[in-house]
Amino acid sequence: MPVPQGYQQQQVSQQRQGFSCFDKLKMGFLMGCMIGGSTGVIIGTFTTLRAGLRGREAFRQIGKVAAQMGGSFGVFMTVAQGIRC
Repeated sequence: MPVPQGYQQQQVSQQRQGFSCFDKLKMGFLMGCMIGGSTGVIIGTFTTLRAGLRGREAFRQIGKVAAQMGGSFGVFMTVAQGIRC
């Protein structure tokens, strides 16, 4: 079966240039923030329930833990992606 005219090998190879190094760093930071933040919400929830916090105090503590874990894991993933660039 012949290949359609728009799908020749030369055009496909020109389209696959990949991401720039800055884009990879950005993506690593965002992935790290998402993973760290979601883990922080889970751990922060268990910590606040164990400490007996309720209401505003609980949400403040959960947010603090999620932001700390998201930021630190985001920086870690950025460094890891920077090494791969």
